[in-house]
Amino acid sequence: MTHAVWGFALAVAIALLAYRARALDASGAIAAVGVGTAIFATLGFAGAAVLLAFFVPASALTQLRRASRRGDESERRNAAQVLANGGVAALCALGTVLAPGIFAAGFAGAFAAAAADTWGTEIGTRYGGTPVSILTFARLPTGRSGGITLMGTLASIGGAAVVAASASAVHVAPFIPIAIGGVAGALLDSVVGATLQSLRWCPICRCECETKRHDCGAATSLRRGVSWMENDAVNVVATLAGAAVAALALRSP
Repeated sequence: MTHAVWGFALAVAIALLAYRARALDASGAIAAVGVGTAIFATLGFAGAAVLLAFFVPASALTQLRRASRRGDESERRNAAQVLANGGVAALCALGTVLAPGIFAAGFAGAFAAAAADTWGTEIGTRYGGTPVSILTFARLPTGRSGGITLMGTLASIGGAAVVAASASAVHVAPFIPIAIGGVAGALLDSVVGATLQSLRWCPICRCECETKRHDCGAATSLRRGVSWMENDAVNVVATLAGAAVAALALRSP
């Protein structure tokens, strides 16, 4: 009970700081309290270190993009985004009560995948030039899901490595399985983005987008993929894959 109380208090403090820094909106802050409490109550400050190794750089990269768009409020993470990136890790943290080793690897692997995806997207979009499809290598518009660049790929590896290094430093899980899980999750994110993720059409602007309502306010129609497979769902798939691959890599001889 004491760990849960301290975990809740620490999660609230971090969520409030993130809200004040405009990294989270109100719903995102509430979701972050739930995710943080599950992690801090089960894995303590070691779990907090891994969480922060994902969250701080990811928020900084997103803030840089937001600054380039003159403070767009849509860049604040909401509850769905927080749970998409941290929900699998939180469940794995709770699982360490039953099987510490394998679920600790899953916890770190999930965050490594989330970090790899975020770093690859933010840095690749900003500095990577024209992306190509991960499946066909055909050129794609900048920011299109399923696209990769050399800079973005290297950034993904860097993001996974940072989380893996933090997990290793605080003795949550070894470096190699976590790094492998993180990179695997990010690669699967791109594959799902190129195949199953919904791609939509705005009839007003006559352009493709990935949301049910375009920036102009118009409702969009499905052009490709699965209707409900939007970015948050893809992130859940990626973090689940990162957790599973990290756990399997840990158990491999």
